[in-house]
Amino acid sequence: MSDRHTHEKTVHTRLAWIVTLTASLFFFYEFIQMNLFNAINEQLREAYHLDAVQLGQLFSMYFYANFICLFPAGNLLDRFSTRKILIFAISLCTLGTFIFSMASTYWVAAAGRFMVGAGASFCFLSCIRIASRWFAPRRMAFVTGVVVTMAMLGGLVAQTPFEWLTQYLGSWRHALYVNTGLGVVILLVTILIVQDRPPDAQEEAKTDHLQLKELGLWRCIKLAALNPQNWLGGFYTALINLPVFVLGGLWGILYLTQVHHVSHEQASYATTLFFVGVIAGSLLYGWISDHIERRVIPMIAGAVLSLVVMGILMYAPGLSIWSLVFLFFLIGLVTSSQVLTYPLIAELNPIYLTSTSVSIDSLCIMASGFIIPPFFGWLMERSGTHEMINGVSIYTAADFNQAMLIMPVAFVAALIITFFMRETFCRSQA
Repeated sequence: MSDRHTHEKTVHTRLAWIVTLTASLFFFYEFIQMNLFNAINEQLREAYHLDAVQLGQLFSMYFYANFICLFPAGNLLDRFSTRKILIFAISLCTLGTFIFSMASTYWVAAAGRFMVGAGASFCFLSCIRIASRWFAPRRMAFVTGVVVTMAMLGGLVAQTPFEWLTQYLGSWRHALYVNTGLGVVILLVTILIVQDRPPDAQEEAKTDHLQLKELGLWRCIKLAALNPQNWLGGFYTALINLPVFVLGGLWGILYLTQVHHVSHEQASYATTLFFVGVIAGSLLYGWISDHIERRVIPMIAGAVLSLVVMGILMYAPGLSIWSLVFLFFLIGLVTSSQVLTYPLIAELNPIYLTSTSVSIDSLCIMASGFIIPPFFGWLMERSGTHEMINGVSIYTAADFNQAMLIMPVAFVAALIITFFMRETFCRSQA
């Protein structure tokens, strides 16, 4: 990168943060949509008469759409106005949320959920695309940590605060109406504030456009898809990210109420602290990585610590509510090493391929998002120790522990992957 471009990305620091954080509001909104099932798990099962597998499938409609749309989303963001695409995506998600809130049948609810997931395929990629245009590479790990923090604040809001909102309004549908209104507010703020690039970065824009035009669409896809480091980063993220889907997004509250016999509200405290842990960990890993100028070493530490903490949660006897809350916080904290794969991949690819390359990482996460929740539900149903009360399944510790084994296995696999990943020393290698 020339000195001119470095100057362009440092002279507008305040505006860079304003633009990036505003774009990240969409990521915040999407994590509310992705994780709110945790707070209304029982209500949804009762409303649509679902078992664990069917609920997992409804939850996963978000990820089916995400998986289908992510790679096209990356290419579109590399070629067209990020701001315009962001406005379209937020509109689609808000409409999908409204349809889901109004749905009287399972399939209409699934269609709304699918729309939300389709729009969500643009949220993280657009944030990284904008951040990479406004910030120098040496700052991207911390900036990525801040962007992920915005998302995890959304995951936090989807726990105890959404539980309180549902109780206050007396209906999960009414809570989703409020959620739809929030989407409209974020849409208006995005229209007013977000810009594609710094005001004096037009030369860089022309260069990127010419490079993309010269390479062509399929050549760009080939360059990103044939870089094995992109896939290794994606697999690592998908494996370490499983607690976000399993504990934060869908089963955490039910696990705590039915296995550890705490109240629904107490369980929501634990899942809320899980996202507080992810927020703290995202910033901490980003700062440590930039400070020591290493990406892979903190990722190794994250995989090892994740394995240890998950083992304590699953097998330590007689855990109190506060021990459970603290363990959920720790799980969120240590699994946040996944945020380092995004700057790692960005540094291993040309800047004009940032979105296309990072979309491979996100593609792997979303694939696990539609595979793991139904599979987790199938494992719980398969154990055969649960019982039906008033048409709703009540699961035992044996049901959950059998299904939760997928997480320590995933952490071991993630640790193995790190030994094949290329260190960038926090500098662009493209």
